[in-house]
Amino acid sequence: MSKSASLALDDPRLHRPAGASAHAPRHPSSIVRNKTLPLLALALGSFVIGTSEFASMGIIQLFSESLGLTVPEATNAITAYASGVVIGAPLVTLAAARLNRRTLLLMLMALFVVGNLLSAMAGNLGWLMVARFISGMPQGAYFGAGAVVASHVVGQGHAGKAFAIVMTGLTVATIFGSPLATFMGQTLGWRETYVAVAVLAAFAFASIYRWVPQTDALNGVPVVQELSALRKGSVWGVMLVAAVGVGSIFAVYTFIGPIVTDATHLSATMIPIALTVFGMGMTTGNLIGGQLADRYPARGIIVGYGSALVILAGLGFGGANPWLLFPALFGVGAAMMVAIPTIQVRLTRFAPEAPSLMGAMNLASLNAANALGAWMGGLTIDAGFGLLSPAWAGFGLTLAGLLLFGLTLWGRHRTATGI
Repeated sequence: MSKSASLALDDPRLHRPAGASAHAPRHPSSIVRNKTLPLLALALGSFVIGTSEFASMGIIQLFSESLGLTVPEATNAITAYASGVVIGAPLVTLAAARLNRRTLLLMLMALFVVGNLLSAMAGNLGWLMVARFISGMPQGAYFGAGAVVASHVVGQGHAGKAFAIVMTGLTVATIFGSPLATFMGQTLGWRETYVAVAVLAAFAFASIYRWVPQTDALNGVPVVQELSALRKGSVWGVMLVAAVGVGSIFAVYTFIGPIVTDATHLSATMIPIALTVFGMGMTTGNLIGGQLADRYPARGIIVGYGSALVILAGLGFGGANPWLLFPALFGVGAAMMVAIPTIQVRLTRFAPEAPSLMGAMNLASLNAANALGAWMGGLTIDAGFGLLSPAWAGFGLTLAGLLLFGLTLWGRHRTATGI
């Protein structure tokens, strides 16, 4: 063979599939990058959503004073956001069932921009409640559609990892986004905080538009197909396990400020540090939970809830000691987040025909847990059991969730064995 022929055979252009571009990527790093950028775009969107949700708790005193409200009155704006999530999760998902998931993500992020701009312009409590309700409506549907897109990007068999990636943005928001937004509110003003969130959401919109692939594989499904999932008792069982069991994370998170200053007698400057530690635990647990969810059908919930019970008991008994408080806060956040990807995977396995709706309903369940946990923690404090009593309220909720999960496993075993 001549030297020229040998060189010709070595020409990489001869080994390209027909129709491939001369500039097609030929290195493994290119493949990783093509998966990484869409996932980063999805995580950025969830980061913005998480920042808006948690920052409202940090600036509540600011907008309550500005609008002439008491703090209890101002909490109605936070409740309105949670209501928007719970109501919007199924309604928006079903209304947009036919839409391509990429298109849906763009529409949801656009609505989120509008909601936060309206929040910044609110002149009274009623207007602010409407604005926060609008801001909350996209959240459940975003995580549902985002989980579908992430699963498409990472490939089959990695649904837990995909959902954990989308959730990572939300958990990282508790570490960086919420404290920074709170600091901005204290230095520039609460209206500027919501404007900043809107600007960041616009950047997330641009990232999704640029990096999430356009493909028919992300097309929606008929509404009837999505609705069929809600007729399954197993789906409602998982949602109940989530709404009750995960309540402990919010029972503790809601009252971190008073626990740090009044129960542990530390400076108020330690509150952001406590919130950051809690957020670091959530992020760590979420990543672990994503790995467990893809390998084991139930272990994430059992390990997560079981570990949380031990840590919550330690917090309830010894949380007044700073050396125990901070590790316990990290542990509660980590343990509970270990369970959440498994909850998502179980929902999609029970209703594979409606993955977007299952992701949305998972977020709706978590927001129900938010309301339930905060309410139960407040009840124990009002009853005079002390500022560490929300840990015991959370203990009761997680124990109930674990028992409910055990009953669902037992019921499925009886059905499978014909007992």
